[in-house]
Amino acid sequence: MREITFIQQNRERWQSFENKIATPKKMSPDELADHYIQLTDDLSYARTFFPESSIVEYLNALSSKAYYLIYQNKPEKSHRFFSFWTKDLPKDLYDSRYYFLLSLVVFVVSMFIGAVSAVKNDDFVRLVLSDQYVNMTLDNIEKGDPLGVYSQMNEVPMFLMITGNNIFVSFVVFLFGLLSPLGTFFHLFRNGVMVGAFQAFFYQHSLLTVASLGIFLHGTLELSAIVLAGGAGIILGKSFIWPGTLPRKSAFLRGVKKGTRIMIGLVPFFIMAGFIESFITRYYNQIPFLINLIIIFVSLTIVLGYFIFYPIYIQKNRRKKIVYNE
Repeated sequence: MREITFIQQNRERWQSFENKIATPKKMSPDELADHYIQLTDDLSYARTFFPESSIVEYLNALSSKAYYLIYQNKPEKSHRFFSFWTKDLPKDLYDSRYYFLLSLVVFVVSMFIGAVSAVKNDDFVRLVLSDQYVNMTLDNIEKGDPLGVYSQMNEVPMFLMITGNNIFVSFVVFLFGLLSPLGTFFHLFRNGVMVGAFQAFFYQHSLLTVASLGIFLHGTLELSAIVLAGGAGIILGKSFIWPGTLPRKSAFLRGVKKGTRIMIGLVPFFIMAGFIESFITRYYNQIPFLINLIIIFVSLTIVLGYFIFYPIYIQKNRRKKIVYNE
């Protein structure tokens, strides 16, 4: 069905409902529910076949008004928590996939810049990582324990500190989107340069493989979550500067809600990364090579599975239902 045909077939019904919700007391709960179901079906169809059309924004706004009227005085269902992780968040992740890709590109380019700069200029590593950290790491290398920094604290205090710091950094990356996407880009660039310089430093001491295996035990989850937080920050900044067909305030509030949901979804992954860093990474030189690889592989599978493939699976099922209903 062409977009213009879709609009012509449903325009009168949409306009009629829009007029009715201006005085919702005149509608029965059943009538309101019926309209809401029809609207969500229309919205799903439009998102699938006309994703760039302004009709998607219109139907989404109208559906949101209907949803509010239905649920404003209704207590949350017990399965709401489960639905958030299995439906709501995956949908946000799918809709935001291009922002995550942009965040990843910025981060990877930043890593490359950091690595090249560190190789070309020995002082760059000290500038980025600080003299204290570099001197401490050099001492650890001489002792035969290049990643000894991970065993300097007891497990539980380290877990609390690392997890809290990672969550804080990710929310900084996200909230700097309020300054426009450039604010988020700046923090992605800063973190990427640090990671690249860190890797180059170990490469210069012929320890890249050892360091990479140790770091990516927790870094697979941690760095992935920071990149995803960057995508949420880009959404936040874009929603204010480029509101599209929506009023700027409405677009911004939508960006805030979507970005916040994504950030909440990242918290468990930062907790898992903090646990691995505090309780496992300290034994990097005692863990068999195969076990290291298995932990990294499982972490990568979790990230790719939940944040990429599962949202695609959910979206494909939604499209199948729409085609079947036609």
